[in-house]
Amino acid sequence: MRCIIARYPFDLSKSGVLASMKGVKPEPVTGESVTIGRRRYPVKQVGHVITGQDRRDFTSDEVTRAMTRLGFTCHAGPEAAPPSVPTALQTASALLGGTDPVEG
Repeated sequence: MRCIIARYPFDLSKSGVLASMKGVKPEPVTGESVTIGRRRYPVKQVGHVITGQDRRDFTSDEVTRAMTRLGFTCHAGPEAAPPSVPTALQTASALLGGTDPVEG
C-alpha cells in the first residue's frame, strides 16, 4: 500500500511492517500506540523504524492513519484523570473547619 508520511511516499505492507518491527523492544507508551503482533508500540517509534525518518519529521496521525489502513489496531493516548470533585460531606466538613475537601 502506498502512503505519504512526512511528504514522502512509502510502499508499506503488513508483512513488511511485521518484519521491520521484529526484535524491536517497545518503548514505554505515553501517547498514541499501535499493536503489532503481541506488543504495543508508541506510534512515533513505529514511524521511525519503518521509514527511517526522524520522529520530528512526521506526525503521529500520519503513522496512525497508515497503520489503520494496513489493518493494525491503533489506540488513542491515555486520557487525563478527571479532577477530584469533593462530595457534599467533604465540603461541609471543610466549611466547619475540617480537612480540605480535595485532600480529604
